[in-house]
Amino acid sequence: QVQLVESGGGLVQAGGSLRLSCTSSGRAFGSYAMGWFRQAPGKERDFVATISGIGITTYYADSVKGRFTISRANAKNTVYLQMNSLKPEDTAVYYCAKRLLSDTAYSPDSYTYWGQGTQVTVSS
Repeated sequence: QVQLVESGGGLVQAGGSLRLSCTSSGRAFGSYAMGWFRQAPGKERDFVATISGIGITTYYADSVKGRFTISRANAKNTVYLQMNSLKPEDTAVYYCAKRLLSDTAYSPDSYTYWGQGTQVTVSS
């Protein structure tokens, strides 16, 4: 069973930065696309960013484009989400997810494994 463990969440003021990390168990990490999603209270889980298995292709939600950067270190089985210029509307539980294909995807249904989530709170 694959396990994903997120870290790096916390409380930050608007305009600040956080870096989320997600480490995966299992082999051949570089064969699989990874994604970050977020869910605010009372809302659906929304796509944030995705990266292909070898890290060449990335896509972002319009709401975070230019502020967030997804990257990966396949030798460490880890994917990152660098979040800059944070806004109160970025407050949510952030989840990383692993897809059993190497190409990127936007839909949560395209991902098989999920982490437990890490809380990000941005104060105004």
